[in-house]
Amino acid sequence: MAIDILIKNALLRKSGEKPTDIAIKNGLIKEIQNNISEEASEVIDAGGNLVTESFINGHLHLDKVYTLEKVGMAALDSYKAGSMGGAMTAIEQAAKVKEQYEESWIIDNIRTALDLAVKFGNTHIRAFADTDTKAKLVGVKAVIKAREEYKDRIDVQVVAFPQDGIARDPGAEDYIRKALELGADVVGGIPWIEYTEEEMQDHVDKMFALAVEYDKDVSMLLDDAGDPGLRTIEMLIKKTIELGWEGRVTVQHARAMAMYPEPYYKKIEYLLKKANIGLVSDPQTGPLHARVRDLYDAGVSVALGQDDISDAYYPFGRNNMLEVAFLAAHLMWMTTFEEIDILYDLITTNAAKALGIKNFELAVGNEANIVVLGVESTVKALWSHEAPVAVIKKGKNITVG
Repeated sequence: MAIDILIKNALLRKSGEKPTDIAIKNGLIKEIQNNISEEASEVIDAGGNLVTESFINGHLHLDKVYTLEKVGMAALDSYKAGSMGGAMTAIEQAAKVKEQYEESWIIDNIRTALDLAVKFGNTHIRAFADTDTKAKLVGVKAVIKAREEYKDRIDVQVVAFPQDGIARDPGAEDYIRKALELGADVVGGIPWIEYTEEEMQDHVDKMFALAVEYDKDVSMLLDDAGDPGLRTIEMLIKKTIELGWEGRVTVQHARAMAMYPEPYYKKIEYLLKKANIGLVSDPQTGPLHARVRDLYDAGVSVALGQDDISDAYYPFGRNNMLEVAFLAAHLMWMTTFEEIDILYDLITTNAAKALGIKNFELAVGNEANIVVLGVESTVKALWSHEAPVAVIKKGKNITVG
């Protein structure tokens, strides 16, 4: 056959009401035009419904999914209390679950979460795994194992993440190095959790040093508390520019941004764009969130993330990025048709830019990562946030029956 998969009668986001066909061959999008007549091994009739890029989850603590019952509710109460004034306490309480870490039950939980990702068309995940003196390498090994097991269905970027700090957790830096040697894809960080500004800067410096040594991208949780005085996002930006790591760095959370004085926010907005740093926001998992719409309008690559699935910080989650966007629409009051289109960008094309994923847009020559929805608009997609009718990953139909 000349074509592996032919999607007929697709409504593309930029094609108006005109139905379009999409031809897929050898994992790539071969052709996009009306009435493609070549024979195909498989034909999917979209029926005039929306066909877009598949979904990207820019932030998920994959080693911790379904651990809420193990850790209890104390951390959840602390995290959301007093405009996140107890965020650091919550992290300390949540760390107790790592005393029970065993790869056998962690990998089972991960498989459950990744099976949901496949069902809901979530084909790319930036997955954080605690890598410290408590978790050691147990969690990161489980996530790496799952990455290989699901590689034909999901691209899992494994982040070696020192959840409890570097200065606060002596020895964690060595575990990050070991995780990178095992095959972790991204260097993590959480500098705001350290006690002093000197220790915060040292945290940033040490994680970037490892990123340079191993030639890895960087993804850090920054300023994730209700404190407008937190400034680790500025430290990260400066280090990015200093080392020439532009385009290889992503900020997670930055919830304190919601409380920044306007002049300081404008400075950060400018610097993020200058350094080509992406930002992933998870508004559904905390009472504060980054200024997503303002950042988007300024040209910063912004994305949304699931963040947590039934763990110490959030009791829900299905790896369903349409559901995440649906929640974000309410929490950020992005409810006009234009804003809903923006939210759809934040879980597809803009998310790809934020995470440095290349050749993702639904265009000829790019990798075929595609969802066929059961509705004809982005508004209805968020409204129903149901599983796609079909999911294509690297040119292969991976739809769950």
